[in-house]
Amino acid sequence: MRLLALETSCDETSAAVVGEDRVLSNVVASQVALHAEYGGVVPELAAREHLARLPAVVQEALDRSGTQPADLQAVASTLGPGLPQALLVGARAAQSMAYALNLPYLGIHHHEAHLYSPWIEIDGRTGEVGAAGFEPNVSLIVSGGHTILVHLISELHHRVLGATLDDAAGECFDKVAKLLGLPYPGGPLVDRLAREGHAGAFDFPRPLLRDPGDEFSFSGLKTSVRYFLEKRPGLADDPQALRDLCASVQAAIVDVLVSKLLGAARRLGVGCVTASGGVTCNSSFRERLTREAAAQGLRLRLASPAYCTDN
Repeated sequence: MRLLALETSCDETSAAVVGEDRVLSNVVASQVALHAEYGGVVPELAAREHLARLPAVVQEALDRSGTQPADLQAVASTLGPGLPQALLVGARAAQSMAYALNLPYLGIHHHEAHLYSPWIEIDGRTGEVGAAGFEPNVSLIVSGGHTILVHLISELHHRVLGATLDDAAGECFDKVAKLLGLPYPGGPLVDRLAREGHAGAFDFPRPLLRDPGDEFSFSGLKTSVRYFLEKRPGLADDPQALRDLCASVQAAIVDVLVSKLLGAARRLGVGCVTASGGVTCNSSFRERLTREAAAQGLRLRLASPAYCTDN
């Protein structure tokens, strides 16, 4: 079976062809430069850009995979959650193609797609779809818009354990970056600067870290950073202090994410954990989760960075 899938939930226009139990092509056109001057994604501009880019992105995905429209057996797209205007572009394009080719249309839930992305690869190699090796796990979806903890009991049978009560982890990264005067998107820049900073230089709160529940909260951390900077004007202008600030804030976020994920796995007696979503690209998160999962005897599957974003 060959399937064409479209993704337009936010600011990345993407198309992929999946077939023969592997990803045959995966094309992503980013809109970062377009939205940078506004300091965030502008929904109307994102939708217009999807309209302009989607035909070429789809054609490139078909060409890279050596696929003709007649070779397809289904067409899919993200149905939500996401930006309504942006989602509509991909959904209507996919539905139109499916109708024209007399093929089934599959509407995909954004979070479910993230949930299964760690199983795309086996042993870190792009290729075989990992569904055959699936095992029950606790999964963390962590991105700019979502922070959700899920228990995957079996394939396509899962239960949400908890989610953020306010800001998502990725949103916190981006808002803190803005407070520090970093350009959009700030999350990757915080990660880069933090590599040369001291994570223990400043003490920031770890919201709900000791709470026995599975919920998250990051708005208080963002507010704490704002008050911290107001009391120390000019601190972020010092290059090393800026690196230390990034490292300290990042450590607070990573502490909460890793602790909540591993804690839920222990409580449920699950031997495998997974993580996906844009924040999973964060180097500190990946390193910390890899180290602590191994120390606790838990098997870990992480989506490769190429499959962590909206694609």
